Amino acid sequence: MKTKLIMSILTIMFLTCFKSYAKHSVEKKVALQSTLYKAVEYKTILVDSLKIFYREAGERTKQTIILLHGFPSSSHMYRNLINELASNYHVIAPDYPGFGQSSAPTPGQYQYTFDNLSITMEHFIDKLKIKKTSLYIQDYGGPVGMRIATRRPELIQSLIIQNANAYVEGLGEILKPLTAYIENQNTETEKAARFFLTVDATKWQYTAGAESPEKIAPDSYSIDQYYLNREGNDVIQLALFRDYGSNIALYEKWHQYFAKYKPPMLIIWGKNDQFFIAAGANAYKNDNPNAEIHLLNGGHFALEEHHLEISKLILNFLSKKVR
Repeated sequence: MKTKLIMSILTIMFLTCFKSYAKHSVEKKVALQSTLYKAVEYKTILVDSLKIFYREAGERTKQTIILLHGFPSSSHMYRNLINELASNYHVIAPDYPGFGQSSAPTPGQYQYTFDNLSITMEHFIDKLKIKKTSLYIQDYGGPVGMRIATRRPELIQSLIIQNANAYVEGLGEILKPLTAYIENQNTETEKAARFFLTVDATKWQYTAGAESPEKIAPDSYSIDQYYLNREGNDVIQLALFRDYGSNIALYEKWHQYFAKYKPPMLIIWGKNDQFFIAAGANAYKNDNPNAEIHLLNGGHFALEEHHLEISKLILNFLSKKVR
C-alpha cells in the first residue's frame, strides 16, 4: 500500500515537473523566435546609382516607421530606439549619401542639397515599396522629411519630431557662425563653420544640455567623428551648411502643410538643446493645435539618454493615432 502511494506521489511530481519544463521550453522557444525575428538587419540597396545603407527590424506586415537621422550622425543614432520599437513596428533607418555607410560621391558627382537628399530618400522609400509610414525626424531629418511629407502627404501616417526645427523662433544663437557662412562665404566665415566639423564640436553636440553626461556613450560621437574625418567629407558637409538657408525659406510651406493636412504629430524635444531651442517645439501648435508635445531634460541628441522614455511615448502615441 505504501509502495503504491509513493509511486503515485512520484508520478504526480514527475508530471508536474514535466509540464513546467514543457511550458518553460515553449516560452523560451517563442521568446527566442521573437528575438531572432526582430533582430536588426544591416542592408544596402542601390538607389539612383548610389549604395544606400540602412538598418531594418520588425515584421514587414506591421506599420512602418522610418527614422531619418541628423548631423553629424547616421542611422547609428537610432540603434537603441530600433530595438524598442521592433516588437510592434517595422522599423527602417537609412544613412543619407555622404553619411554613415552610404555612398559618399564628391560634390561634383552628387549635388549635396537638402532638396536632393530628400529626393534620394523618397526614391529609397519607393524602392522598398513602402506606401504608408510614420516619419521620425531629428535635426537634418527635419528638412529631409518635411520635403517628402509636403510632396507626398498621402505617404505620411504621422510625424514624430525630435529636435527638428521648422520655426524661426526655434533657431538658437549657437547657429550664428553657420548663418554668417550662408550669407557671406569667405575664408573667415568658412573657418568658423569648420569648427562644427571638429571632434570638440561633435562631442559638445552630444553632451551639452544632457541631464546626465556620464550616460552619453563616447562611441556615438567617436563614430560620427570617424565619418566626418574621411577624406573629402568636409567639402560635403560645407556644401550642406551653405544650403541650410533653403530650409528656412520653406518654413511657411511646411506650416501650410501642417495646417491643411494636420498629420498626427508627436513633438519630443531635448529642452536644453542650444541649436534648436525649446521655443521651436512649442511653435508646432501654431499650425497644428493637436500636436502632442513633450519637453525632456536633455540636449540635441536626447535619444542617447532617454531612448526608453521616448520609445514609450512613441508606442503610446501611435497606438492612439495610427490605425
